Amino acid sequence: MNKHDPVQPAGPVTALRSGGQLLVSALRINGIDRMFGVPGESALPIFDSLLDAGIHFVTCRHEATASHMAEADGKISGRPGVCVVSRGPGAMHAAIGLHTAWQDSTPMILIIGQVPRSHRGREAFQEINYVRTFDDMTKWVGEVQSPDQIPEFVNRAFHIAMQGRPGPVVLSFPEDVLSAISDAADALPAQIVETAPSDQQIARVGELLSRAEKPLVIVGNLGWMPEAAEQFKAFVARNELPVVAGFRSQDVLDNRSPNYVGDLSLGCSKALMERVKAADLLLVIGDRLGDVTTNHFSLLDVPTPKQVLIHVFPAAEEPGRTYNPTLAIQSRSSNFVAALAKLRPLDAKPWATWREESRQALVNYQSPRPDTASFDLSKVIAHLNRVLPDDAIVTNGAGNYTIWLHRYYGYRQLGTQIAPKSGSMGYGLPAAIAAKLRHPDRTVVCLAGDGCFMMASQEFATAVQHKLPIIVIIVNNGMYGSIRMHQESHFPNRPSGTDLLNPDFAALAKSYGVHGEIVDHHDQFPDAFALAVKADRPTVIELRVNRNQLTPDRSL
Repeated sequence: MNKHDPVQPAGPVTALRSGGQLLVSALRINGIDRMFGVPGESALPIFDSLLDAGIHFVTCRHEATASHMAEADGKISGRPGVCVVSRGPGAMHAAIGLHTAWQDSTPMILIIGQVPRSHRGREAFQEINYVRTFDDMTKWVGEVQSPDQIPEFVNRAFHIAMQGRPGPVVLSFPEDVLSAISDAADALPAQIVETAPSDQQIARVGELLSRAEKPLVIVGNLGWMPEAAEQFKAFVARNELPVVAGFRSQDVLDNRSPNYVGDLSLGCSKALMERVKAADLLLVIGDRLGDVTTNHFSLLDVPTPKQVLIHVFPAAEEPGRTYNPTLAIQSRSSNFVAALAKLRPLDAKPWATWREESRQALVNYQSPRPDTASFDLSKVIAHLNRVLPDDAIVTNGAGNYTIWLHRYYGYRQLGTQIAPKSGSMGYGLPAAIAAKLRHPDRTVVCLAGDGCFMMASQEFATAVQHKLPIIVIIVNNGMYGSIRMHQESHFPNRPSGTDLLNPDFAALAKSYGVHGEIVDHHDQFPDAFALAVKADRPTVIELRVNRNQLTPDRSL
């Protein structure tokens, strides 16, 4: 059994226990083996109970990065990542992780210590009404009023976080509830309610595909299992279907496949966007068709697209939220693909050339540019593409530097792209820590901009403390590059508020007693990366890039 799988209790436990013990027991029963957070006095009974529970608490340096570690752990494991913070300031710092989990459809539970019940409503020290505060960025906010309720509330939290479209849940525990004694029995672990297509729906999918001449499949990375990814790869290969990755979902289909034709991301190929518009059928699996995937809702007409739209999503409320589908199917991606794989082979002749042209357009888009700056970041990404194992996990935050990664790196396996659809800066480093803790045997690389890294740099200490050999590559251009790009578009030659003064990042790593390298030219990167791999400890490689090169296609 995987440590993260639910644990069936041997029988009802009715011994007297504190609220903290009840909570930790409920978490363990639901498969939690790791929690992230910053300790606080309002949650002391939780930390005391963790000592005997077999749950590893990862002490973080800031609640924002702790919440992103928990969110990333939820992405990687498919079950809720758990973060525990203190009340007031701690909870508000952690809000960024909730927002990411909401926008990224990630199961997550944030546990907050609260003021004592008798103090509620008096604006007590650090008191906040979490129901009102977090209502718009969570699936549910619950405040436990008695230790007797803890098994029920924790069970509900897991159930809600995992069902339909996964997302974040907040549980608030007054400190006197955590210290109070109860004989409440443990509950059984929460279960995922499976959704799958009917035979009639699958037959209708086959019928609609058979009429198409320019079909495209758009995949999001929600609700997939490795076996389904392999079934999907075989299905699209058998039927010559071109596949586009939705925003930051490039790891669903091996990018080396001739069926993979690109991704719909920030700064993506204009030719690909035109192909989406020109398609006569879109089969969308596990993607919400949100803002970025649809290029600010411009690729499909609202509310009725010109393309035949088959929208497959685990939550019934999503298909039709913005776009009226021709066929809406409520199903987890894996279950849909398992049923789809049973379809008899389609006649791919009408769209064979369309698929070939789409793939060639991607090859052209990824070809080296002759007019790049003296520091060519695409060559750095190309080297990573050559040397990283197929199961290497690559994390990133937000910024223009990610455009090079999305364009030039080829993801080969499910679960190897850990990145925020919310567009949160400061995500890559905590995500890399969570990934290495969950998969210590796999290579983990974090790509971060200088501004992005500095929003989470304190967690490099956490990586060192836990002896996690992650490789952090910092793209240092001395500014908030994406904001500067927009400034140049709207207010040319009038930069304001975007210049950054940075430390020597390699020296920063060395101050922790680990390895740091400075790279001034892309030709130096292969040797620097080889040293980082050999170091077998946390490492920083600082790329001092040309600050005038804002994206592969745009310069100052």
